[in-house]
Amino acid sequence: MANRTDTDAKSIHGTNPQNLVEKITRNKIYASVYWKKDCFGLSAETLVDKAVELKYVGGMIGEPQKPTEFICLLLKMLQIQPDKEIIIEFIKNDDYKYVRLLGAYYLRLVGRAYDVYTYLEPLYNDFRRVRVAQADGSFALSHVDEVVDDMLRKDYLFDVALPHIPMRHLLEKAGTLEQRISLLDEDEVERAIADAEAEAAAAAEEAAQAQEQLQAAAAAAGGEQRGGQEREREYVREERERS
Repeated sequence: MANRTDTDAKSIHGTNPQNLVEKITRNKIYASVYWKKDCFGLSAETLVDKAVELKYVGGMIGEPQKPTEFICLLLKMLQIQPDKEIIIEFIKNDDYKYVRLLGAYYLRLVGRAYDVYTYLEPLYNDFRRVRVAQADGSFALSHVDEVVDDMLRKDYLFDVALPHIPMRHLLEKAGTLEQRISLLDEDEVERAIADAEAEAAAAAEEAAQAQEQLQAAAAAAGGEQRGGQEREREYVREERERS
């Protein structure tokens, strides 16, 4: 009873959500102490308390192969199927990097391609270090963006087969996704905008200076013309006086 999928849960990719984790892995999770002790009775609201305690990501570890706490909580999420809003809050959580990765991994398994790219690609800008459990029981250092990249590019991760999603360029071609601008591209765009604004300001300043010079030249020409007219009138008066 404790291992059954919630009766209100919807099928994912045409199957029971828990079936996204292979049966042999599921059985090992069901038999683990962590599942029986810490995952029993968890709800979508209380699961986050367990998620913030995570210290690494991974699937099966050691010899014999035992499930990590990360993969146990993943299966629990598949079992109770939290609302999409809760998963998005997991992904947007800046304080706990393993909570973020748990939400991202869950969405990668159950989400549509559009949602997967929309919510996971911003995590490419998260460069925090994370620990990844290896099959031999050791740990490797990685980074949030690297783990997310594995989610988007690999077919198998943390001992779970990832559902197929179309390549990004195909979704762009179909008009489903806009072209992604990376953080580096954004910097280049900002520099280009700043350069264009600086050039426009310099051009405006040159135009203003040219206008001032024209006005000064016009004023000088007007002064010379008035001076010539004045001298001509003075000459006429003198001629009249002599005559």
